[in-house]
Amino acid sequence: MFFYLAKAVWFVLQPSTLIALLIGYGAILIWTGWARWGRRFVTIGAILLLIVGLSPLGNALILPLENRFPRADLSAPPPPTGIIILGGAENRLVGSARHAPTLNEAGERLLEGAMLAHRFPEAKVAFSGGDAGILYKSDSEADGAAAILTKLGIARDRLILEANARDTYENAVFLKKELAAKGELGPSKRWLLITSAYHMPRAMGAFRKAGLDVEPWPVDYRTRGSADLTRPFDKVSEGLRRVDVAAREWVGLLAYWLTGRTDALFPGRDPANPSRLGSPPEGLSRSSL
Repeated sequence: MFFYLAKAVWFVLQPSTLIALLIGYGAILIWTGWARWGRRFVTIGAILLLIVGLSPLGNALILPLENRFPRADLSAPPPPTGIIILGGAENRLVGSARHAPTLNEAGERLLEGAMLAHRFPEAKVAFSGGDAGILYKSDSEADGAAAILTKLGIARDRLILEANARDTYENAVFLKKELAAKGELGPSKRWLLITSAYHMPRAMGAFRKAGLDVEPWPVDYRTRGSADLTRPFDKVSEGLRRVDVAAREWVGLLAYWLTGRTDALFPGRDPANPSRLGSPPEGLSRSSL
């Protein structure tokens, strides 16, 4: 129920949709007796479109998310037991129809997962991702990920595939059951979590809530750092997209906290394991994490 409700609510609440609805509603009112209000709505919508689409607002919103977790310190022993890759890196609707890999802008999740797997040849590679489509159904992301990872040189017997999760919380819960069933969990086990940097706070919160101890390995950075706080966008569509992505994560963090899917509103590093984290991202001190 949460999955479908979240999809429906977010479709209406995402900033780009709200701006479009504001302009559209205003345009309709212009042709009625409420023409003055219609012009106001259109004007406000147009101003918001320019601000959201061209200003650095999207960078300002996504930067705290990307900077929240530094990468784990892999120079400290022991080596990773396994590498967890979250779905969201491939368009399975297109990929299954074209019978070809179709990586999206989050493709670094699979690429860096394969790179780490080659760096640590004894580590297992766990992937979690089902079919999150509602109107258009496809096969699971796990099927596509398995094909890509094996073609990148990862032996099939190293892969642990979870093919039912539709959101981040289900990733954590379902994957924990899968790993526990295979005897891959325990105090001596060290698992890395790979997902987009802006998504890492919500992912870490969900995995902690599920009782699965993981260390962050953020990828798919969208900003260079604080330098992008003053960098405007040269395409309105790109600025809108950046604000939508960031807003979705902030709303998701709030929703997960309110529904008990995470214990913290804005999860940060685990003070119990400070030695396992590398250097903080640019512009942050360890105390701010």
